[in-house]
Amino acid sequence: MQAATLEGGFADVPRDGARAFRQIMNAMARPGVIADVDGAAPPAPLSVAAGVVLLTLCDPETPIYLSPACDTAEVRAWITFHTGAPICAAADAQFALGPWDELPTDGFAIGTSEYPDRSVTLIVEHPDLQAQGAVLQGPGIKDKAALNLPETATFQANAALFPLGHDFIFTCQRRLAALPRTTKVS
Repeated sequence: MQAATLEGGFADVPRDGARAFRQIMNAMARPGVIADVDGAAPPAPLSVAAGVVLLTLCDPETPIYLSPACDTAEVRAWITFHTGAPICAAADAQFALGPWDELPTDGFAIGTSEYPDRSVTLIVEHPDLQAQGAVLQGPGIKDKAALNLPETATFQANAALFPLGHDFIFTCQRRLAALPRTTKVS
């Protein structure tokens, strides 16, 4: 097994995992807030933040779809070794990872009226994260927040599906921000 596959996970799994989980949940609870994370060193082309999200939220029970840019032998081996998460087709995924232009949002599950939680969370590798651009409103936001999203129409349509829809985690280098389906985007 390649040394790169064995490396890059949390050094202190219980503490690092708990801290990362808290940061991710805080980002979901406060849409538009950008958090700095660390503790993972995944193989290229994944960012540190994407690695942290995968190590924290994925396990052998959470199938993940990898976009073409992220679907490398090194990434597959790293995810398999550190999380046990099976790599799958878009239709079977609970998580999807890749750059925005490679994630077909219409190809992923949005949940059902009985089980809205059976939707896909998209981990979007974003070139830059800034608290500017699209205006965000909704639960967890006092008045307004802003986040530079790749577009707005998809997120507006997603919010209109509530309680169905996707949740999004944007990752860039060591930073992440989240956009749950409850957030209104303008």
